[in-house]
Amino acid sequence: MPSLDQVAEKLVVKMADHAIGDENTVLATLGLGSCIGIALYDKFSKVGGLVHIMLPENPGGKKIVKYADTGIPFLITEMEAAGARKRRLAAKIVGGAGMFKSESGDSVMKIGERNIEAVREVLKDEGIKVTGSDVGKDYGRSMYFYLDDGRVEVKSFSRDLITI
Repeated sequence: MPSLDQVAEKLVVKMADHAIGDENTVLATLGLGSCIGIALYDKFSKVGGLVHIMLPENPGGKKIVKYADTGIPFLITEMEAAGARKRRLAAKIVGGAGMFKSESGDSVMKIGERNIEAVREVLKDEGIKVTGSDVGKDYGRSMYFYLDDGRVEVKSFSRDLITI
């Protein structure tokens, strides 16, 4: 397992964006709060993709990767064009935190929870199994998706590194 420093290509996926790579790539998204990073991986072709969604449902906007209901299917299509097979895809999801609290301590608008629910529903509808997750709670995360073996490292401020 190569470290981040040993990988040939490192791509940072910004909010409402996506990227695809092969076994020589690490895909990363930084500072996930209520947003969710969805990592899809075909372990046979070693093609992986990462989309950073912000909201559950697309109201008809043009930025389709911003939303779970349009961003995930778009990523699947792009990955198939790169050699992945949908039936072999597995998902790992990170983020969906309740970052914004009201004075009563409740999560405002529950965007993180709604994102988690929407992502799980879309993946289920697409027939893709979630094999790992680090979601919810009240803290931000960054994720690093290694396409040589499909592992995802999750880093959080003042929390131990975890691998899913």
